[in-house]
Amino acid sequence: MLKKLYIKWRRSLAKQEYYDYNLLATVILLSCFGLIMLYSTSAYSAQINHSSDMFYFKKQAGISAASLVIAVLISQIDYHWFAKFSGVFYLGANFLLFITKFVGTEVNGARRWLYVGPINFQPSEIAKVAIILFLPYMIVKIGRNMKTWKAFFMVAGTGFITFFLTYVFTENLSTAIIIAGIVATLLFVVFPKVWPFTAGLTGVVVLASMIVMYVSSHGLTDSEGFRLKRVQVWLNPGAVENSSVGGYQVMQGLYAIGSGGLFGKGLGNSLQKLSYVPEAQNDMIFTIICEELGVFGALMLILLFIFMLYRLLFIANNAPDLLGSLIATGVFAHIALQVIFNIAVVTNSIPTTGITLPFVSYGGTSIVFLMVEMGIALSVSKQIKFKDVTR
Repeated sequence: MLKKLYIKWRRSLAKQEYYDYNLLATVILLSCFGLIMLYSTSAYSAQINHSSDMFYFKKQAGISAASLVIAVLISQIDYHWFAKFSGVFYLGANFLLFITKFVGTEVNGARRWLYVGPINFQPSEIAKVAIILFLPYMIVKIGRNMKTWKAFFMVAGTGFITFFLTYVFTENLSTAIIIAGIVATLLFVVFPKVWPFTAGLTGVVVLASMIVMYVSSHGLTDSEGFRLKRVQVWLNPGAVENSSVGGYQVMQGLYAIGSGGLFGKGLGNSLQKLSYVPEAQNDMIFTIICEELGVFGALMLILLFIFMLYRLLFIANNAPDLLGSLIATGVFAHIALQVIFNIAVVTNSIPTTGITLPFVSYGGTSIVFLMVEMGIALSVSKQIKFKDVTR
């Protein structure tokens, strides 16, 4: 009797549509945690600069809530529909990157923002979503010919265009590197030969090592590029001459991490957020998490990200077709790269770059398009079908 009931239950389950509530719950948990830490991190500076300790929190909370609703709505739409318009989306994103250099607004010394009335956004965030949608669609259209070098360079070239526009026209190297990483990940999944990726990675490591050796042995003059100076800061952040070009921020962040200990000083008790770490609610928010919640809190956050990546891999492995699998893989690559780079920067493991911590750092454009990506990934999960194992 129990066996018949079990078989009946399994058959009814096989007919149901799947929906990854685990991924949705992780997104909500990360967003709520991010809002709590954002308020804790930004309350002092918000009170000083905007006469309201809730200034950053209210803006981020409103955008996060609206974006979450948008993500759920997107998840109800078949992702194949988005793929059909991915070419137009890709061209539009590249156009926005191009015009940013000429009509964009300069913020903190970088022209990366477009203002359309009361709305402002970074086109580079749109470019990430465009790449995640268009390259899988392109690969699926190429089909079996994807194993040829012509197809390889066609897809790589398409990604390079967006990389080039992001780097040159918005001067956003960090986002350009993430876009390159997404492209490389998608190609690695579908291209049968491994050696090009090994050779490319070796070339990047060799080039980076040569730059580091040059900077460490020769030093830099005032006329040399600020990105090379970031390498100099990374090698010796405590030097007096490096304090004005990022060294101060790095050192204060490291002080915050070191002072947190195993369990931290307690939520809201950070000292480094009191204007010692500049704009701590943005790229450096992980340092305040370490100071207030300690290694334990930082580890819990990292585990949440790992679980999110696991769910994205689950969706990619069980997607009903190659298009869905590649879209989920693209989202996975984006989240993984951004988390790794942000934590590596704030711990001074790599030179400083302006990369935010997904769902945690302050930033309206970032949270909107991250939620869009999550909505598309959930849309892929909705197409997963259970197999009837009783047959």
